[in-house]
Amino acid sequence: MGHGWVWAHDLEHLDLIGRFVQAPLREEIPWYDHGRRMTVVARLPAWIQQARNRDEALRAIARIRASLLCT
Repeated sequence: MGHGWVWAHDLEHLDLIGRFVQAPLREEIPWYDHGRRMTVVARLPAWIQQARNRDEALRAIARIRASLLCT
């Protein structure tokens, strides 16, 4: 089942997304900034943020990482 695209600017961004998806508790800093501007992870699509899609998102991240490291 595919929900949408996963993309990252670079490996550092991809790692941040991966750490966010793997985190069991995402309520506090460093994930969210309560100021006017949204953080990078707050802008992620809803399907990536949902725990029920964790495995699918992590597989997509692994595929991206593998494709970047093989080139």
